[in-house]
Amino acid sequence: MRFTAFLATSVLALATPSTASECECLWEGSFVEVHPVTDRVVSGTVISTKGNSIDIGVERDLRGGDAFDIIRIWLKTEDYPCRPEVESFPPESTWIMALDKIEEVPEDGFNIDTPNLSFGRVGDYTLSACGGYWLSRTGPVVTGNLVKAPRWDHEPQMTPVLVEVVANHVAGRIDDEAVLEASREDPALLKLKLDTKAFLRGDEEYRDDE
Repeated sequence: MRFTAFLATSVLALATPSTASECECLWEGSFVEVHPVTDRVVSGTVISTKGNSIDIGVERDLRGGDAFDIIRIWLKTEDYPCRPEVESFPPESTWIMALDKIEEVPEDGFNIDTPNLSFGRVGDYTLSACGGYWLSRTGPVVTGNLVKAPRWDHEPQMTPVLVEVVANHVAGRIDDEAVLEASREDPALLKLKLDTKAFLRGDEEYRDDE
């Protein structure tokens, strides 16, 4: 498992207040830098939330598991502040996430009085807030702190990038520079590519126009 590194409080002043006031961790990098050190990368939809956890229906496993299962991901509490808020991932929202598997639970990781607020269960997963560990997915494209984006900004301004670009990077078929180039692509050109793909698939909107 990956362990979070900590900085002195004086250094944390460089981070944004929303992160620095609660979590004392180093920024570990954009998605392309952090996903290789995680246990699993998935694309899926949030099914439900409970306490500080969310359940995700995995639609595509990019690395480290089996697709079409449901996994539980444990997020932020007062005791574990270096994770994102549950409210950031509402039901029916879609994401790509780089996750760490829980191999063991610390002695104080479970409180019988608050079973829905805990470190998590063995076999489940955690999501870190200390880097670009998640990307928002809308159909065939994603946005987020994907590559060479500002620290602590999980929603930087960028051109949406095709999921396939991310999948190819996770699989090791393309490098960081190729992802960076995709993130700088002209939005009109990207739309043309998406429209062409939809046309070739014979999507409903094109059939209706005939």
